[in-house]
Amino acid sequence: MKHRRLGRSGLAVSEISYGNWITHGDQIEAEAATACVRAALDEGITTFDTADVYAGTRAESVLGDALAGVRRESYELFTKVFWPTGPGENDKGLGRKHIIESAHASLRRLRTDHLDLYQAHRYDPSVPLEETLRAFDDLVRAGKVLYVGVSEWTAEQITDAVRIAGDLGFDRIISNQPQYSMLWRTIEAEVVPACEQAGISQIVWSPIAQGVLTGKYQPGQPPPQGSRATGGAGAGFISRLMRDEVLTAVQELRPIAADAGLSMAQLAVAWVLQNPNVSSAIIGASRPEQVRENVAASGVTLDPAVLKRIDDVLAGVVTTG
Repeated sequence: MKHRRLGRSGLAVSEISYGNWITHGDQIEAEAATACVRAALDEGITTFDTADVYAGTRAESVLGDALAGVRRESYELFTKVFWPTGPGENDKGLGRKHIIESAHASLRRLRTDHLDLYQAHRYDPSVPLEETLRAFDDLVRAGKVLYVGVSEWTAEQITDAVRIAGDLGFDRIISNQPQYSMLWRTIEAEVVPACEQAGISQIVWSPIAQGVLTGKYQPGQPPPQGSRATGGAGAGFISRLMRDEVLTAVQELRPIAADAGLSMAQLAVAWVLQNPNVSSAIIGASRPEQVRENVAASGVTLDPAVLKRIDDVLAGVVTTG
């Protein structure tokens, strides 16, 4: 497993991270989740990503239990705050009260005394950025958070936050967590250039496009029984990719993957890692063998000719803005 620095910080992360959106506390039972986490550790993954809102806070608890007994210094633990975790008006957003209380709750569920990276899960236009950034900075100064990141922020929002943090002497943002894959490239035009200038890296989610880039979904056919497209929290998200023109184009990636000596999933993960602004690609898994397959994408270099073949095949179905 290769590692990369996160932004201009001293924090090294594994090129492939293990994330538990949708899976832990929802799609799979605790025993299976623990097996996947242990497989990730065995394969050299050191970076684990979750969020307080996943599975109604259950995902953090499952991950905390799965990591119990593992030397805390041997892995990097990331979580997020923004979405509602309770019924009250202050149980959501990026106000100081919710940030501080959610951080303490996440620490309890994850069974740790500090978070390596605490991320603003979305941008909150209803709260002054100064308040949000000060709350994060106070957590850093208290030793409960080591680094600060954001998720799915625009280039303008990131630039404003970097400027304000610099002006006020707050701990700086080192990462952004956006969706990014061969099929979803919206960050390339503005977000990546803004982040490169600010010394911020991407930790990307859905590099396999919720399984679409594995090729298991065939055009003109119903999705396999029990797959993410058939129900659960991921069904609505994946539906926009389940168009025949997208699925047909994805099938044309098979010979490209074969020529590169990779599975379709490995090709998809390796593709996002070719972007030098990407520090880590988050994978999810419901079975340990999925973890073992995906980690083989670490350290893979795709030739320019391979990248061009991918672009040619997917031309017309890629979302860029």
